[in-house]
Amino acid sequence: MAIFVVAAYAVAASLLGVRKGRPGLLVSGERAILACVALSTAAVFSLVTLLLRSDFRFEYVANYSNRDLPTFYKIAALWAGNDGSLLFWSWLLIVFSGAAVLINRGRNRELMPYVVATLGVIILFFTYMNYWLTNPFEQLAMVTASGTEVWAPLDGRGLNPLLQHPIMVIHPPILYTGYVSFAIPFAFCIAALLSRQLGSEWITSTRRWTLFAWFFLGTGVILGGRWAYVELGWGGYWAWDPVENASLMPWLTATAYLHSVMIQERKGMLKVWNVSLVMTTYLLCILGTYLTRSGIVSSVHAFAESDFAQIFLAFIIVAAVFCTWLVISRLPLLKSENELDSLASRESSFLFNNLLFLAACFAVLWGTLFPVFSEAIQGERVSVGPPFFNKINVPIGLLLLFLTGVGPLLAWRKSSLDSLKRNFLGPTVLGLVTGAVLFAFGMRHFYALVCFILSVFVLATIVQEFHKGTIARQSHRGGSYLSGMIDLTLVNTRRYGGYVVHLGMVLIFIGIAGSAFNVDRQADLLPGDSLAIEDYSVKLLRIDDGRTANYDWVSTVLEVSKNGEVLGEHDPQKHFYRASEQPTSEVRRYSTFREDLYLVFSGMTEENKATVQVYLNPLVRWVWIGGVVMFLGTIVIMVPNKRELKLARKREAETSAREESVRQHEVA
Repeated sequence: MAIFVVAAYAVAASLLGVRKGRPGLLVSGERAILACVALSTAAVFSLVTLLLRSDFRFEYVANYSNRDLPTFYKIAALWAGNDGSLLFWSWLLIVFSGAAVLINRGRNRELMPYVVATLGVIILFFTYMNYWLTNPFEQLAMVTASGTEVWAPLDGRGLNPLLQHPIMVIHPPILYTGYVSFAIPFAFCIAALLSRQLGSEWITSTRRWTLFAWFFLGTGVILGGRWAYVELGWGGYWAWDPVENASLMPWLTATAYLHSVMIQERKGMLKVWNVSLVMTTYLLCILGTYLTRSGIVSSVHAFAESDFAQIFLAFIIVAAVFCTWLVISRLPLLKSENELDSLASRESSFLFNNLLFLAACFAVLWGTLFPVFSEAIQGERVSVGPPFFNKINVPIGLLLLFLTGVGPLLAWRKSSLDSLKRNFLGPTVLGLVTGAVLFAFGMRHFYALVCFILSVFVLATIVQEFHKGTIARQSHRGGSYLSGMIDLTLVNTRRYGGYVVHLGMVLIFIGIAGSAFNVDRQADLLPGDSLAIEDYSVKLLRIDDGRTANYDWVSTVLEVSKNGEVLGEHDPQKHFYRASEQPTSEVRRYSTFREDLYLVFSGMTEENKATVQVYLNPLVRWVWIGGVVMFLGTIVIMVPNKRELKLARKREAETSAREESVRQHEVA
């Protein structure tokens, strides 16, 4: 309740301060946001303490923890249910709002009142939810002859077994960080529109915030795929699940924004486009929360159905209407300063890139919500599966992969025919030769073949750009090739970090292309029986069982061989968690850079045979390697380059000189 009151004061003080021209009110509004940080941190710390102490008087603790749950999973229970996860979401929102206030204490003074007011309104919404509708501090009560009394069960129901995995200790916080931190660019965008300060200042101020949010959201998506791969036991990592889609959609629009914003910074174009992308990205983040909590879509990732989730829908609608009105009312101020000069230009490439990202986002949104629309219109829920998403998004993805190699090498305004030949002839030849070799060796899957051709093409353009730049740097400054490459990257971290990100995307596409050749086998085995899949043989040696403080387990010990050579033993298991009375499958993998042998123990038959499912997944490791490379590249982009550091030092020197001049004048 205290957070709600203080946040309301922050909104009122900021708006009144800017309207009345009273700096004191503006400062007090910012301080109110910082006070909310302290209050929300205390609330989160309190709930974590209750979970660690197994205080089952509280309903949330009783529902999502138990005495034998390991400590780090007790902490993870904070975001395991609706109430705790919304409290965690609110805390992150308030912490990021406080960080934005502190970072901008000496700059963006025209924007900050509106930034604080916008963030304050969002905080009010989530605090209202936390206090009145999803309060995780509700206590269990029992009606007795003497009245209502607080009581506590002997033990809790425990954490969902699917969440008892190390990845789930870090995946939700990382994903939530991505979702929530998009509120900062959104608030600056609203502030720029309200204050009519629609130059590039708000974009410059939020570029690293946007990269930060994009980094964490993308990392969360990759970690979610990894968790699905190693925990759910179905042999894959992406199934176009509605909640998976919910995290992918804002990542797609944010990626589009990060490309198109460069056009606005350099050419003064796409202003309406960029503010619309920022708003859409944040609204999609809230939509993801709605899909997760509403029960309107079926997903292994979703929370239980909640009546209050409709409030999220109302919030999205109100926010969307307000944003639309704001953009329309500011259209005269959002006119482009230039026009496209040529289709063979970097501007055109980035624009096509944006259109493809939005097409992919719309296709994912339509496929995700189609069951809801079909039920509302026809009274029958009709679901669309992976074939629908793949049919539309695979061609879009390949076009995006192509533009990944083409766009950065095109010149601004217009590329000459000579520059096109110089930049693309070598990579094109390498890509086509790769395709011819793969075709000669029997590859006939069309999309996979195109993907490998484009991957080699893009990889060649990236290597070519690094090599040319490094040689030029060496000739200018001397030193080794490696030092030249490092210096080249540090001089323009945004450009060359972007190339590293593109390299990561190429590796991910290579891993995805491998899924076109997945195979699987299933068999019921007795000890001594074997199952063959391609060059591998899987032999059941024995069946073991046991018990831990948290669960009972049954294990199949499997000997894996390839072409007659024994590679080792693996023990896929079935766990039964006693507190929640739920089973899980614990998979095992024999993993190489070429392929994964994925082993699942599905259960026992009536004849006491072990049902073993084996998947052979080529190139899947490159998906995870690509994710690491892509986000290492993001870190490089976020590092200030040498030019930015020089400008910052120059500004600091000028500021110091002015302050010294003022002091000397006062002394005189």
